[in-house]
Amino acid sequence: MGGQCLVYEDSPGIDEALIARFRDLPTSAISDAMQRFGGARGLSPLTLPGVGPAKVHLVGRALTVQTRPGDNLVVHKAADLAEFGDVLVIDAGGLVDRAIVGGLLAGYAQTRGIAGIVLDGAVRDLGELATLEIPVFARGVSHQGPYKDGPGAIRGHIAVGGTAVGQGDLVVGDEDGVVFVPRNRVAQVATLAEDVVQRELAATQAIGDDSWDRQWIDRAIDLHIMQP
Repeated sequence: MGGQCLVYEDSPGIDEALIARFRDLPTSAISDAMQRFGGARGLSPLTLPGVGPAKVHLVGRALTVQTRPGDNLVVHKAADLAEFGDVLVIDAGGLVDRAIVGGLLAGYAQTRGIAGIVLDGAVRDLGELATLEIPVFARGVSHQGPYKDGPGAIRGHIAVGGTAVGQGDLVVGDEDGVVFVPRNRVAQVATLAEDVVQRELAATQAIGDDSWDRQWIDRAIDLHIMQP
């Protein structure tokens, strides 16, 4: 008998026009728009060939996966169930002693049209991953391979990097890390994040012409001058 895999019903999709608005938004602006909430702590992007991590930008709908730490049986099944443009978001318990994703699985995911992989766990085969075009975010690296016994769950509620993720939430990743946008807040967060970008552009311009208003610091701080 194989390892048990629970598969939940899918959630409603996100309008493609809304998803497109996030393609030019940095994770920092999205995080700020959500009051600096929603980020996956401790996950880093791997370098893509010839361009480096600064060019990584991942946007897609989460296909959530929960697996027993050190085991990737249900991750393979999730790759079979994924639709074009999905992001595999994998809760592997944050352990990095065994790799959950390697070159074979990532290569297969790329052929399936999966937009990226976000893994709260370890990867291996960095040389092979560097030849692929699929963005991969992970907590660490381990040469030790996974078991394939299960159990696990697909499309359920998970936690990645200390942040809750639901099936169908929006995933955005870049050189600064990964942020998750709840699917029922995507339109609101897009507008707020666009406003953040415009404010930062204005601040950058003000810095350049030496007109950046710094009075907000004195309004926010209770400053006490002490004698030596």
